[in-house]
Amino acid sequence: MKLDAIDISILKELQVDARISNIELSERVGLSPSACSRRLDQLEKSGAIEGYQAVISNKVLGQTVNAIIHITLSGQSETHLADFEAEVQKCPHVVACFMMSGEFDYLVRVNARDMIEFEDIHKNWLSTMPGVVRIQSSFAMRTVVVKPNIDVAMLQKS
Repeated sequence: MKLDAIDISILKELQVDARISNIELSERVGLSPSACSRRLDQLEKSGAIEGYQAVISNKVLGQTVNAIIHITLSGQSETHLADFEAEVQKCPHVVACFMMSGEFDYLVRVNARDMIEFEDIHKNWLSTMPGVVRIQSSFAMRTVVVKPNIDVAMLQKS
C-alpha cells in the first residue's frame, strides 16, 4: 500500500494517541468523520496498522532487568531456525526476537524481575531451546529510547 499525505497524517496522530476519537482524528487530519473512518479501516485492512496496544511500565510490572542476548545456533537450516523460533515464541519473558546477519543468529530481548529470575530464564528457557550452542548476554543500565516505529511525520519530508 502506498501511503499518501492524509494516511501519514492519520498514522502520525495515532502514534501520539491511538485512543483518539474518530471525530477528533478527522478534525486533526482535515477529513469528514466518515471519510476518516474509511481511511482508518483501509489502513487496518491493508496491514499498514498491525494493531493497537497499551505500553505498560516495566517498573510497575517489577521488571527491572532488561537483557539483550545474542544467540548462536548449531546450524542455520530451515529446521534449526524453525525449531528455535517456535520455542522462543513460547517464552513469556521474551519481549523481542530478531533473526540477525553477522556473528550471531538471533538477538533476543528479555525482561526479568531481577538477576535471580534472569538466571532461571537463562538456564530453564534459553539454554534448553533447540540448537542453542552459545548465549551472550548484556544488560541495559538505562532505557534511553524505545519506539515501536520511526516517527511517520518524517515520511512527509521525503
